[in-house]
Amino acid sequence: MLLHRVSPLNHQPVDFVAWEKTGHVEGNDYNPNSVAPPEMRLLVTSIEEDGYTMPVVTSPQDGLFRIVDGFHRRQAEIRSQKISAATYGRLPVTFIREAQRGLDNRMASTIRHNRARGSHDIGLMSAIVRELVSMGRSTAWIAKHVGMDMDEILRLKQLTGLAALFANREFSVREGEQT
Repeated sequence: MLLHRVSPLNHQPVDFVAWEKTGHVEGNDYNPNSVAPPEMRLLVTSIEEDGYTMPVVTSPQDGLFRIVDGFHRRQAEIRSQKISAATYGRLPVTFIREAQRGLDNRMASTIRHNRARGSHDIGLMSAIVRELVSMGRSTAWIAKHVGMDMDEILRLKQLTGLAALFANREFSVREGEQT
């Protein structure tokens, strides 16, 4: 905090990240964003494997930290004992600018965060799957680490048009089978 006070970048919220107890960080009641179960599992895996790479954006309010962006990162910490143990039950948080802490500005900020994430290009995802397969990664490994189901991986393999992706492999995968 002392460095933040004298930092030439202290006007940027990410200049100061604090580790707050999960119980002191709460969601808001207006966020329209939801995460499907496969993506939620991937988020948990991402944080377990890579750690927190982005802080939860909050606004101090009534002795708590109200989430502006990062509700599902908080849920991941609550759901995963591995994450909770690694962070001592805390979340990395940053604070939106004081002038932006009114409900109207928090709502607008939440929507900006949600909508700015973009989407994945199918061609590039196919190329990534092709590269992972060429590195010797199994379909099961790709499914776990990239958050895809077997059908999606199969479709992306088909899009690449390379027979090599199917070499020495069964065409269909039975439920629970490792490839």
